[in-house]
Amino acid sequence: MDTLRGSLLMVLAMAAFALEDMFIKSAAASLPVGQILILFGLGGMVLFAAMARAQGHAPWHPGFGTRPMLWRSVAEVAGRLCYTLAIALTPLSSASAILQATPLVVAVGAVVFFGETVGWRRWLAIGLGFAGVLLILRPGLSGFESASLFAVAGTLGFAGRDLATRAAPRNMSNNQLGFLGFAMLVVAGAIALGWTGGAVWPAPRNWLDIAAATVIGVIAYNALSGAMRAGEISVIAPFRYTRLVFAMVLGVLVFGEQPDALTLIGSAVVVGSGVFTLLRSRKV
Repeated sequence: MDTLRGSLLMVLAMAAFALEDMFIKSAAASLPVGQILILFGLGGMVLFAAMARAQGHAPWHPGFGTRPMLWRSVAEVAGRLCYTLAIALTPLSSASAILQATPLVVAVGAVVFFGETVGWRRWLAIGLGFAGVLLILRPGLSGFESASLFAVAGTLGFAGRDLATRAAPRNMSNNQLGFLGFAMLVVAGAIALGWTGGAVWPAPRNWLDIAAATVIGVIAYNALSGAMRAGEISVIAPFRYTRLVFAMVLGVLVFGEQPDALTLIGSAVVVGSGVFTLLRSRKV
């Protein structure tokens, strides 16, 4: 039942993250990425602090200073900064497709760090998943977008964050984890804004986009933290692939994107490898 609950929470998180990405991409049309991350992070910190207080917890947990949480913070900063740049500079559907390699990276990490067992067939599926990412990236071909490498770096960061979440102290609530995560968004935003500069006063539409992204992002983050702390990682992680469906639909309907054949084929390979990994989750 823990694994089933974790899987359902992962689907909810992916739907919410796709919506969050949509609002961030909309805001990025007129605001610097660093400024968006700072405002987004501050809003999330306020909401998670309020929810933690409502549960009788302090937003800050002593475990934030432990090695797993420090690694989680570093991974969060890298993942958020790079992926936000990716969705701002490249099509939402393409960035989301590359992000679908995250559960494959998590599956590898589950073996290395938590001793979970993966048979040769699932290793083959993981390899095919990375081949699918290369189809989307198409390095060396005319369709290659160097900005897509931000999505690859974001994928590695998010995988590190998810694995470190698994090692979080059991007495640390999801709201406390969320508070820490959104605090790292402020750090990531400050790094980006310090590099690029150019902060501006947001227009009313920008405030609406950031507010919507914050509320939806808090829901997504809470669901993701719950998912990664329940059941088997290698079973739950492949449900991340539902994000690709949500993102592609939003990309076409909201931004008028038209994913090309290689992107669609690569996406199918990545998702197919993840589904196979899921089906083999009880076998070695």
